[in-house]
Amino acid sequence: MNPIVPTGPLVPPGIAGVDPAGAGSGATGAQRSASAGGAGAPAGGPSFADVLARSTAPANAPSFSRHALERVNRRGIQLDRATVQRLAGGMSRAAAKGSRDAVVFVDKTAFVVSVPNNTVITAVDSEHMREHVFTNIDSAVIA
Repeated sequence: MNPIVPTGPLVPPGIAGVDPAGAGSGATGAQRSASAGGAGAPAGGPSFADVLARSTAPANAPSFSRHALERVNRRGIQLDRATVQRLAGGMSRAAAKGSRDAVVFVDKTAFVVSVPNNTVITAVDSEHMREHVFTNIDSAVIA
């Protein structure tokens, strides 16, 4: 009967006698990781913490123009991780519909965005929205 040899990333650390790289070195995955300085990660592969950090980071976090950053700072608009993720999600939905310039509403803040450039042009909070007219936009998204 032929032994089953799993691929490298699927071998749990500490499995004795299995060579995930298939190189026939006789060392276990845990021994190779320890000798390579890894903490349980396959030799040459990213650690679980690295993969987790990349997967939870905003996928296409938008950039902010200088003007938008000035407005955010001047108006005291809070940009936490959840807000930026919702903004990015709204921009993705606008892009899926073919939008070019949109206003994305996140809670009580409106972000005017250039969808193809993935850039926030300006930000307006609820206090400054009174009598404000948004021009040159083709879409509105509530995120």
